[in-house]
Amino acid sequence: MLVLTRKKHQSIMVGDNIEISILDVIGDKVRIGIQAPREVAVFRKEVFLEIQAPVSGLPDAAESPATPAAVNPESIS
Repeated sequence: MLVLTRKKHQSIMVGDNIEISILDVIGDKVRIGIQAPREVAVFRKEVFLEIQAPVSGLPDAAESPATPAAVNPESIS
């Protein structure tokens, strides 16, 4: 694992076309921005793990959480 220290308004590049920017730091929370091509899927880890979980059957709709939809990062403020 590569560990880097960044300050507010600094960025990290992943490959040639993915930029991770530190937008704000408030207490123990860090707001990051991720700029990547549309064909690159970007998920929070807990959502990614839920998507990857094998489906064991067809549970009742009331018991199963909705499958997360892809989010357009430009629509999030």
